[in-house]
Amino acid sequence: MELQVTNSPFNQEQAELLNRLLPTLTEVQRIWLSGYFSALNAAGTQASSNAPLAVVTTSSAVVPKEATVLFGSQTGKSQGLAKKLSKQLEERGLNVTLSSMSDFKTNNLKKVQNLFIVVSTHGEGEPPDNALPFYEFLHSKRAPKLEGLSFSVLALGDTSYEFFCKTGKDFDQRLEELGAKRLTDRVDCDVDFDEAAAEWMKNVLSTLGQTTDAVSIPGDSGPAAENGTASDYSRTNPFQAEVLENLNLNGRGSDRETRHVEISLDGSNLQYEPGDCLGIYPENHPQLVSELIAAMGWNANELVTLNKQGDKSTVQEALLRHYEITVLTKPLLEQAAKLTSGSALKELVAPGHEQDLKAYIKERDVLDLVQDYPFGGVTASEFLPILRKMPARLYSISSSSKAVPGEVHITVRAVRYEAQGRERYGVCSVQLAERIHAGDTLPVYIQHNPNFKLPENPDTPVIMIGPGTGVAPFRAFLGEREEIGAEGKTWLFYGDQHFTTDFLYQIEWQRWLKAGVLTRMDVAFSRDTDKKVYVQHRMLEKSKELYQWLLEGAHIYVCGDEKKMAHDVHEALLTILEQEGSFSSDEAVEYLTRMQQQKRYQRDVY
Repeated sequence: MELQVTNSPFNQEQAELLNRLLPTLTEVQRIWLSGYFSALNAAGTQASSNAPLAVVTTSSAVVPKEATVLFGSQTGKSQGLAKKLSKQLEERGLNVTLSSMSDFKTNNLKKVQNLFIVVSTHGEGEPPDNALPFYEFLHSKRAPKLEGLSFSVLALGDTSYEFFCKTGKDFDQRLEELGAKRLTDRVDCDVDFDEAAAEWMKNVLSTLGQTTDAVSIPGDSGPAAENGTASDYSRTNPFQAEVLENLNLNGRGSDRETRHVEISLDGSNLQYEPGDCLGIYPENHPQLVSELIAAMGWNANELVTLNKQGDKSTVQEALLRHYEITVLTKPLLEQAAKLTSGSALKELVAPGHEQDLKAYIKERDVLDLVQDYPFGGVTASEFLPILRKMPARLYSISSSSKAVPGEVHITVRAVRYEAQGRERYGVCSVQLAERIHAGDTLPVYIQHNPNFKLPENPDTPVIMIGPGTGVAPFRAFLGEREEIGAEGKTWLFYGDQHFTTDFLYQIEWQRWLKAGVLTRMDVAFSRDTDKKVYVQHRMLEKSKELYQWLLEGAHIYVCGDEKKMAHDVHEALLTILEQEGSFSSDEAVEYLTRMQQQKRYQRDVY
């Protein structure tokens, strides 16, 4: 509806100016003007027609530009992106509240005008630990109506998992159900999330009426080095680090191979803390690459374009270093179906065949795909762009930088198994086990994880539960505590298959026990007894002592397999609370939830 001289109190010139201006205003700008005019009336201000808006100082009556950014993060990626969005908003003059979902007071939700959620999906479609309380509140009957709220969601996930970005999708749907208005569409990010996240932030800023030039996702450099400068190296610009040592920790006769890898960070300015992870960009197995090239009839030396910047590489190098070929995903098969000459793959990805698709994807790779379906005549330039970029592998750091300055250590178990009549192997773990030696280099970066950190007070008791390679960060914890002279008690629960061949870092634990850095240690070697005994069984055997440590304020840390170990450990903790503290089942759940909110119960599980 246009303003006319006949239907408004404005003259012709004013009406024309307003008709040009009003259609260009965003909702936030219209609200601001409404508040501005309210302030004029409330103050009784008689501003002249040519006075600038800034002369009115009764800003308390003006609706402020505010934004609340909440993150749910297990490894720190979502938290890092939330910080970057907050910085972008603050630089453009908005009043920003940044908080983890576990720290956000839910009774403040009704007061929020603009809500931005950055959240990952963990495990089989589950919220990260620090998102769980807010997630459960929002999906409960206690959640308020939110008609006055505007929101947008950035979801992080991995398309190789069945429930891709499920937590973000759930938040997006639930906020809409509660009456909130979507400011911008949800964006779902795969493991290579930089471009998608930057586009989402640009859309958010644009919707809020902000300029959108130079919206970028710089790498997270983490804490500055001792000289006060941050590192130039990050996930998008990895450091070529020299390998100093690569040892097998398992004894002769073990059916496991666990590598202890020491890596130099000299010259990188990269900094880390206990609880952080090392990201490594691996290479695919040369044999698998050769078999894939042969199956497709490609020329290994043919040049192909790798990215939008026009960088080129041979087919051989591209498949070795740049593309993931050991995992199949639904989006990949949907794209591949467009390249096949037959109908079978098209039928597999069609609606109604979800279970067949899920069964096919499991334990198959790209070589299986091109052998099972007709791709004759499809060129490398046509096929490679549908592949996912090679994602980095994250490993819990098993060293303290205070104990080994300029170095970082990781503990990696080689993954080998047979499926579909062919041997399979973990891309990075087997590269480390078979093809990386002292003097070689690896492209690495530090993934900071603020959600898995030692207590600020070094006198706080610490309970660590980490079977197998899950013990890695606790080697870092104890190395750090030794260096700083921490006085707090420490208790380690560790387990593996056999005492004689699989007791990782045995000599170091014994030394720390003797020195008092490690107060006590309970071990479980599951294959050394008729009945399999795991760490959770040792916890239950020591339930009285463990509960007493909790009463003394101990922090609990769990690292390792999420699907079974972490679940069993959690159940053991609930049982101990019920058994030793006379908690009801609901009270025990509430107690552990409160511990998570207080950062007294932290998990690094995968």
